[in-house]
Amino acid sequence: MSAADATRPDDRAPIEFELDGHAILAQPGETILQAARRAGAEIPTLCHQEGMRPEGNCRACMVEIDGERVLAASCCRTPTPAMKVHAGSERARRAQRTVVELLAAEAGFATVATTADTDYRAGSELAHWAQALAIGSPRFAPREPAAPDDSHPAIAVRLDACIQCTRCLRACREEQGNDVIGLAGRGEHARIVFDSEDALGASSCVACGECVQACPTGALMPRLLGVAAAVAPAPIAPRATERQVESLCPYCGVGCQMTYHVSGNRIIHVEGAAGPANLSRLCVKGRFGFDYAMSPERLTVPLVRRAGAAKNARFERVPANWRDDFREASWDEALALAGGALTRIRDTHGAGALAGFGSAKGSNEEAYLFQKLVRTGFGSNNVDHCTRLCHASSVAALMEGLGSGAVSNPVRDVLAADVVIVIGANPNINHPVAATWIRNAVRRGTKLVVADPRRGALARYATHVLQFRHDTDVALLNAMLHTIIAEDLVDRDFVARRTHGFEELRANVADFSPEAMAPICGIDAGTIRTVARLYAGSRAAMILWGMGISQHVHGTDNARCLIALALITGQIGRPGTGLHPLRGQNNVQGASDAGLIPMVFPDYQSVASPAAAARFEALWGVGLDRKPGLTVVETIDAAHAGTVRGMYVMGENPAMSDPNLAHAREALARLEMLVVQDIFPTETAVLADVVLPASAFAEKGGTFTNTDRMVQLARPVLTPPGDARQDLWIVNAMARAIGLDWNYDAPREVFAEMTACMDSIAGIRWERLEREGSVTYPCRAEGDPGEPVVFRETFPTADGRARLVPATLIRAAELPDADYPLVLVTGRQLEHWHTGAMTRRSQALDALEPVATALLHPDDLARLGVAPGEPITVRSRRGAITLAARVDDGVAAGSVFIPFAYAEAAANLLTNPALDPFGKIPEFKFCAVAVTAAGRPAG
Repeated sequence: MSAADATRPDDRAPIEFELDGHAILAQPGETILQAARRAGAEIPTLCHQEGMRPEGNCRACMVEIDGERVLAASCCRTPTPAMKVHAGSERARRAQRTVVELLAAEAGFATVATTADTDYRAGSELAHWAQALAIGSPRFAPREPAAPDDSHPAIAVRLDACIQCTRCLRACREEQGNDVIGLAGRGEHARIVFDSEDALGASSCVACGECVQACPTGALMPRLLGVAAAVAPAPIAPRATERQVESLCPYCGVGCQMTYHVSGNRIIHVEGAAGPANLSRLCVKGRFGFDYAMSPERLTVPLVRRAGAAKNARFERVPANWRDDFREASWDEALALAGGALTRIRDTHGAGALAGFGSAKGSNEEAYLFQKLVRTGFGSNNVDHCTRLCHASSVAALMEGLGSGAVSNPVRDVLAADVVIVIGANPNINHPVAATWIRNAVRRGTKLVVADPRRGALARYATHVLQFRHDTDVALLNAMLHTIIAEDLVDRDFVARRTHGFEELRANVADFSPEAMAPICGIDAGTIRTVARLYAGSRAAMILWGMGISQHVHGTDNARCLIALALITGQIGRPGTGLHPLRGQNNVQGASDAGLIPMVFPDYQSVASPAAAARFEALWGVGLDRKPGLTVVETIDAAHAGTVRGMYVMGENPAMSDPNLAHAREALARLEMLVVQDIFPTETAVLADVVLPASAFAEKGGTFTNTDRMVQLARPVLTPPGDARQDLWIVNAMARAIGLDWNYDAPREVFAEMTACMDSIAGIRWERLEREGSVTYPCRAEGDPGEPVVFRETFPTADGRARLVPATLIRAAELPDADYPLVLVTGRQLEHWHTGAMTRRSQALDALEPVATALLHPDDLARLGVAPGEPITVRSRRGAITLAARVDDGVAAGSVFIPFAYAEAAANLLTNPALDPFGKIPEFKFCAVAVTAAGRPAG
């Protein structure tokens, strides 16, 4: 180091300055305001919000700096060494009070200090600062009142309280990337607008509510949800509540942390918390979909099917008189009946006559105990859950190729990537907060490639959009592999050191040139080559995928190709690289980790492995079956055939989620004993013999593992209604009812047992989770920080190397023909979750999307002579449904997309149960259908 360098200030070192006579250390890059807050000093501010770009437009945070003529905005100004700053001087306080008084008048605060609690301005940040600065009734005239905007079912708009701080604008445009809120007009005519000055409910707002959380005045407020349906619009939620509880979101796999604001036994509103996966961001479901837990339709007492009450498997929505088939029972009676019948079936017909479906919405502890109950109590490995319907093929390929089914990098690593490929996924809809990180990355310069047969909203951010033909994933991906190998873009060192099977892969893709595959996949050869070069040549590239990859009979092959892309280019094992199958349910990762899968024990230890079986036999004290059990679809087929005679279903709804629903419902109705543990009378529950009322997410504590492998702690927010019980208690009680000597008292006790048999989480302690809220696995020893990025040096295989597995072209099991000329694709929509059991009972979510719709290309609607909104009938070889048509030019011509959340038009009545041979996942993403205007004959 030169003498000159030695005298330069270190820009990484803290900066010492003085604030109101006290020495303060500012971290590099911190503003005066940030350093002051960290030191516990309060400076008024309204336009500033931590995490957002500083704006400096409200001027409430003005401070005086020695040697400077004018005051400075502390939210924008960074300190320098030995700077003397005064936030509490007479001059600074006078400026702060004047600004806040002007803004209070602007926002219509007639008497700020005595504003009624029911006023939407009460308790706001502006009210807080007006009171803190001892401002009474403002001396200045208020603005002309603005008309209230009550057009949105979840958000109340009162722009007469707006001070144009632009926090809502920055939250919408820069944080969430939704581009709905803008600032129109100039000078005194400046105003916040939605789109082109639309009412909020008529705008393109996706109701993430980020603007509501950002607003410091009450111009944007959440509504009080879960009130009587006759009240429209719902009243504004009060800010003041009795308590706040830190917990998690119950919906997708992103794993957002939230703060629940609660009064009595009711959630009043929620806010995003600064968790590692969401940094305070939420989506419409997380922010406004909580009131299902308070629904009057909750199950509150055990129910037993009445003698002689037949099971009717042919229905659309749950019949209004479903309760007539059941009678109330005590817990003792219900458990004795359920346990006795299941034990009798096991003892009479063998262990294989019983099966259990666990839940990806329950906690890790519940999943662990459920699979343990099936394996030690039923005596078989016939236990599965909804991972079989989501990413089973992805996991099969990842286990085969990398030795691990987990993601390699967290979603937020897209911010460290030069190139991101999103294929077979629609994160704007299915993982909205994850999509915000992708949009943020693009705005920082990351190049985005979106590949999907359906063009979604994320495509407008993409450098390249590959809208390939349905069922041609392997053709497209093998053409990219061909290009990378043929043009010598391979990371030869990585391939030589860390992989097997390269020569076999090279030989397999030799005939898959882009020119040969372009007519098959519909993407021109030049574009395929460009995207392949972009991915292979980047410093860091990441692939994320969804169920558009996995839900095919060739889903495992699709995933094999993606794995090969990462391996031959060395795009794995570093920040900003890797493979990330976006997990669907909030705990599908954790439930899988905990062993809720028929072929593996917890931590993916094979049931066929003598060492693994011996380990669990020693821990559990009982002999275990060494044969893989039945998967979800195989179990339903076995129930239909009569070989499975009894089932225990916890928190799953196979009578809505399985393919070919008529067959699935008939199978469930044929069971001698079906025990359903749930919070609502679902389509599965009404076919049960015993119904056990369980706890909603907000009523339970325990750990949940998100798509990033973060083990996070949920805390109870509410108490279960009536005689409903905690799921953990019910699983314990069911275990005792079938003869197991169990007495687990709390989730932490179960978690301790899990760490004893799951090496990946062996180092995580409950106390650490209570302290930190989230720990990423692998965390093998106590004190380990966790590993957000894995596979840095080796893969968890026998020799530490990954395996390249070639894939060939395989067509879908059922192709369009003259009778069924269109392709059906099913999936989710933004406002509704999975089978709709929760979101259809959420006031705001169901108001936003109340009607079942089928999305078609405008050319197909024109050919059918159907206008948007008119009813159509969609038929497959398995069934027919009628629903409203919706135009969507992102849907490929010749196809139809239907969300599967609507029981009155259940998409899975149509879907094909054909399975991927490796992952045993049904082909939800492709079957042949015919579409006609409702009431008109086909053709």
